[in-house]
Amino acid sequence: MRWQQLFDDLQSQFEAEQAATEHAEAASQARAEVGAVRLAERLGGALGFPLVLGVGAAGQVTGTLVGVGPDWLLLTDEQGRELLVALPAVRTVSGLGRRTAAPGPAGAVRPRLDLRRALRGLARDRSALQLVLDDGTTLTGTVDRVGADYVELAEHPVDEPRRQGSVRGVRAVVIGAVAVVRRSAPGLD
Repeated sequence: MRWQQLFDDLQSQFEAEQAATEHAEAASQARAEVGAVRLAERLGGALGFPLVLGVGAAGQVTGTLVGVGPDWLLLTDEQGRELLVALPAVRTVSGLGRRTAAPGPAGAVRPRLDLRRALRGLARDRSALQLVLDDGTTLTGTVDRVGADYVELAEHPVDEPRRQGSVRGVRAVVIGAVAVVRRSAPGLD
């Protein structure tokens, strides 16, 4: 009878050690999986939800998340304006729940839809907009052209169309300095 108790005791110790090891491995694997999630993927789970972004010197940006790219976020504010936010400029995000988007398939097109391409779309659209830079400077005008690492802005009042008489000058802005692009009218067609 003592032998049976000894074997039962050893069996239960072994099972407890094995359960503890499995629990530790599961926790370690979960931490590793979370450690591989990029912020854009994490934010992809918040599509359709209101967020508050801390964008350094550009201040707080509040709106409903409607799109996520490899290096940008698209929000719609309370006035219906769309805000294109450079992901590298984002310092904090509030309003996230527990949702995380599953990483999508690595296609050839998705990674190329970067901030530079979005800015090129704005150049084609010719909308008046505000560029808020990472140092908090706000510039107004129309995007004339987009280079490899810069954007040229024809500066004019945001409430006036781009006309030769209203343009005060053309300024080249390094794309890496762009924090937020705010259109003056709803819709980023």
